[in-house]
Amino acid sequence: MHEPDPRRGVLELREQPNGILHVMADGELSEEMARSIAAASRRIKESGREVLALADVSRIKAIPHDVRKLMASGALGARHDAVAVVGASFTLRVLAMLTVRSMNLLTSRSYPIEFFATEAEACAWLLAQGERIRARQPPAA
Repeated sequence: MHEPDPRRGVLELREQPNGILHVMADGELSEEMARSIAAASRRIKESGREVLALADVSRIKAIPHDVRKLMASGALGARHDAVAVVGASFTLRVLAMLTVRSMNLLTSRSYPIEFFATEAEACAWLLAQGERIRARQPPAA
């Protein structure tokens, strides 16, 4: 019987009833995890809904350079409308902002990202962002 690798990260993805995609990673963020997050985001976007992501990064131990580079390249095709981050250390905040800025430059598309102390604050902000997005869209015919 094999012992689990303690360095391997664990990813939890769930779409909350209010439409928020809750992303929680524990351990090291892998390329496979990044691809899973992007796939979930694409499914939501393809269904015609806003991609409002709440990322709990309080248990992330590391984001390897190759994973950061992959995420920043835009190659995963994830399209977010707003991202709220909870539990980020100073280092993770800097890495997140650099990654988002790279994605924005490479894809010519930007989205708001904010950092919060609690999930409740993050959810309230994301729901407000969703309302703003829907208010700017013309009604469906």
